[in-house]
Amino acid sequence: MVGLAIPMPVPFLMKSREMWRLGRTQTFVRTARRFLKRNPNLKQVLGITLELLETDPHQPRLRLHRLHGQLDGLWSVRVTPRIRLILTLDLQKNEIVLLHIGSHDEVYR
Repeated sequence: MVGLAIPMPVPFLMKSREMWRLGRTQTFVRTARRFLKRNPNLKQVLGITLELLETDPHQPRLRLHRLHGQLDGLWSVRVTPRIRLILTLDLQKNEIVLLHIGSHDEVYR
């Protein structure tokens, strides 16, 4: 039986990053409750997305990008191919405030 070699992270190559603080507006809490009531199967996916945001919002999986136009100054994260989170991102304070969740069409109206 051949053992699998699991590569260990090299400490000096690892980036040390602080955890990001997640805040939520009352509007987000209300919208998220409604959203999860309609889509209970996405509760776990949303939880994973929020955990990834806390550890590193710049992970490619999240597809974090700045918004323009009417939503200028806000950021968007992909939860699933059709679901988005709208948020503010403060790079100086390592703080994220969740504003809205919904389908692509709902959040970009």
